[in-house]
Amino acid sequence: MLEHDVIIVGGGLAGCRAALEIARIDPSLKIALVAKTHPIRSHSVAAQGGMAATLKNVDDTDSWEAHAFDTVKGSDYLADQDAVEILTKEAPEVVIDLEHLGVLFSRLPDGRIAQRAFGGHSHQRTCYAADKTGHAILHELVNNLRRYGVQIYEEWYVMRLILEEGLAKGIVMYHLLDGTLQVVRAKAVMFATGGYGRAFNTTSNDYASTGDGLAMSAIAGLPLEDMEFVQFHPTGLYPVGVLISEAVRGEGAYLINSSGDRFMANYAPSRMELAPRDITSRAIAKEVMAGRGSNVDGSAGGPFVYLDLRHMGKEKIMSRVPFCWEEAHRLLGIDAVTQPMPVRPTVHYSMGGMPVNTDGQVRSGADGLVDAFFAAGECACVSVHGANRLGSNSLLECVVYGRRTGRSIAHFVQNRKLPSIDEQHYLQQAQAEIEHLFNQSGTIRINQLRQQYQDTLTEYCGVFRTEELMQTGLTKLQALQQQYQQIYLDDRSKAWNTELIEALELRNLMLVGEIILTSALQRAESRGAHCRDDYPQRDDTNFLKHTLAYYSSSGIDITHRPVAITMFTPQERKY
Repeated sequence: MLEHDVIIVGGGLAGCRAALEIARIDPSLKIALVAKTHPIRSHSVAAQGGMAATLKNVDDTDSWEAHAFDTVKGSDYLADQDAVEILTKEAPEVVIDLEHLGVLFSRLPDGRIAQRAFGGHSHQRTCYAADKTGHAILHELVNNLRRYGVQIYEEWYVMRLILEEGLAKGIVMYHLLDGTLQVVRAKAVMFATGGYGRAFNTTSNDYASTGDGLAMSAIAGLPLEDMEFVQFHPTGLYPVGVLISEAVRGEGAYLINSSGDRFMANYAPSRMELAPRDITSRAIAKEVMAGRGSNVDGSAGGPFVYLDLRHMGKEKIMSRVPFCWEEAHRLLGIDAVTQPMPVRPTVHYSMGGMPVNTDGQVRSGADGLVDAFFAAGECACVSVHGANRLGSNSLLECVVYGRRTGRSIAHFVQNRKLPSIDEQHYLQQAQAEIEHLFNQSGTIRINQLRQQYQDTLTEYCGVFRTEELMQTGLTKLQALQQQYQQIYLDDRSKAWNTELIEALELRNLMLVGEIILTSALQRAESRGAHCRDDYPQRDDTNFLKHTLAYYSSSGIDITHRPVAITMFTPQERKY
């Protein structure tokens, strides 16, 4: 059995920043980080636009209070305001720290870190590294982990969280290289496993974003919070779904319909293209539904609108958003200097996740905490995003709460003993699960079932929702879940068996999808990214509260947790 003081699952920004903080505080601790890809292949590397912080380099009237208000208003007042206060107060400090670690932020002419406008923010406060910000930050963090001697288990797939009597003891993991199974015990376990965009059919998320950490936590009997809030990013490149960063609109690009009109004037006249993402996504969907979308041949009535950069000029496009130009050119053959880009909303981010307090400790319910179990980043819900996340707050959350959770863990493990684990019991269970999949004599291919599941969740729990639509979708999802017993694997080898990993990921996706739809069904209001045609108004009287969903084989139970309101009284959200 492998032993570490701390085991962190996930090689993205939150996990790496936590590991770095633990190593800084106590270099004697044995820290391990497990990732199913190489860490710098984590999805954090795809974050383009930037990271919000009130450095005041461009706008000296900005303040953390203004950043906090924008965040809470953007969240449609569902964010926990104590958590938002920490996020926005610590933002400048963590940006400067990243700079000292070697992150190459873009600069103003006088050498200070550059800052640009972003959707839902009232000031220019988004720090960036061209349009490859996540890439720039993650590379430096991983380099620093090497320097501190953090052990990295790359390309190991975590199959199970070991949770006994309210105590997190370790994990069971599978080595992609040769099929080895290992039990790892630790004094503290942290999940930083990212989101679940692959539960939907069109997403900006990479293929690894399958909700593994959320599913393992739910299977262990722990609740998931606010899973109904799934962010659709307004500008996914049509038809591939790859993200065109909000940075492009921050630099001045226009959204235009088939008539060439800047239609955001009808939906958010004060912010135009820089309205929050939920409002902009719904605006695009409404333009398309009204027949004002475009077709590839230029005619009206199509499935997308255009993102127009042409007026920005070649120099600005190539210096500020080169990666976005490159993506459109590489994937569609479009030169954004002379042609507009076809875009439509794409599933992008999960506001919900594993409920945690502001020290990163995982909640067992509305009141209790799980002993020795922590989480941060997109898989966690400390609820700084509430019902809708503002752009450039996700990288910030990963770094602020990654650092904070790391600090919490470093102090927590002092003078604690390693837990006792029946290693053989967990190894036998994992082996039996793998053998069962190998021996299943079904008739359904993994890809076929996964595609049907993704299509169903997208169709019945998309940008616009109703009770009738979602109830039909839930019935269909549950029928598809029954078909999981009919999948079959061609590959039974131990070396690099990606088909086995896909089967395990599909199980996780199916569980997460059912929780999303069940949570959405019970929230009979429209708030942030959760938009119901049958309940078009926000209902603070009945739903100004967090959803907690508990999974079991007999069904999903829903309870609630209050929202922390410490600074701003909920009011109507207008832009």
